[in-house]
Amino acid sequence: MNNKPIIIIAGEPYSIFFEIYFKIFKSNFINNYNRPIILIGSKLLMTKQMKKLNYNYKINLLNPKKIDSLKINNKQINLINVNFNFKKTFDKITNKSRNYIEKCFVIALKLMKDKVGYALINGPINKKTFLNKKFFGITEYLAFKTNTKNKTTMLIYNDLLSVSPITTHLPLKNVAKEISKKKIIQNIKAIDVFYKTKLKKKPKIAISGLNPHCETNHKFSEEEKIIKPAINFLKKKKINIKGPYPADTLFFKKNLKKYDVIIGMYHDQVLAPIKTLFEFNAVNLTLGLPFIRLSPDHGPNNQMLGKNKSDPKSLIETLLFLKKIRAN
Repeated sequence: MNNKPIIIIAGEPYSIFFEIYFKIFKSNFINNYNRPIILIGSKLLMTKQMKKLNYNYKINLLNPKKIDSLKINNKQINLINVNFNFKKTFDKITNKSRNYIEKCFVIALKLMKDKVGYALINGPINKKTFLNKKFFGITEYLAFKTNTKNKTTMLIYNDLLSVSPITTHLPLKNVAKEISKKKIIQNIKAIDVFYKTKLKKKPKIAISGLNPHCETNHKFSEEEKIIKPAINFLKKKKINIKGPYPADTLFFKKNLKKYDVIIGMYHDQVLAPIKTLFEFNAVNLTLGLPFIRLSPDHGPNNQMLGKNKSDPKSLIETLLFLKKIRAN
């Protein structure tokens, strides 16, 4: 199929995802999009929420075993139905959604494995209730499901500046022992390859230290023993990387023009600054999977459920980003 569809898992049933999708559909963005888009989720819940939020769109039900992208257009909402038992149209998030989301992933991963889909997007998911302490995040969950454990890299992409944490969804107390020269090299190589092959650009990369001001009074310095040796190795591989720099000054405005990607040692070291700079105008990618995987850069936002006030910007950016990158 030359025009493979984008597969979207609706995610948490009591999230803002259906609302933001309705808003994008209303704007004709979906109708004019260059690839078919297929949602995976509950038809009944979607129609109930649609009615409550005062939208009215036709739904085209699809059989996941008989997907023909040449016969699919975006004039209707294309949906693979997954049953979800519920009493309220809008409700609090509980672990009752776990099996429903798992079934959505099973269908989506089968479509990606069979090369039916072009890319996979997952809507927001409550990690605590869905993952049940078995995985740190969706990145790790998908790595396990696709046999790519310890091979994935998280990249938060924005046209002006992207970021990537070496460790992902870890408690802060565990970060230092999980940082290694091997992991830094693996992640930065993956990012460099992605930019060169998909975006046709040689990225300028900066990397932060772990400790305040890249200094420590302890005998073991992560900057000296791990980060700097990794940088020296990568430079020999002709990768454009500089650092380590103190994280508290790395996100100054002047650096937005100097670098394409900033690498941090842990999640909030780079995620907090980029969300301060761009809010939800960013895309979450997982590199290293057998397929392209993205997600909007926001959570379920359950407290806004049913209020019809949520901003669809991040999902729009996610879909626009897929237009930029080169197909395999």
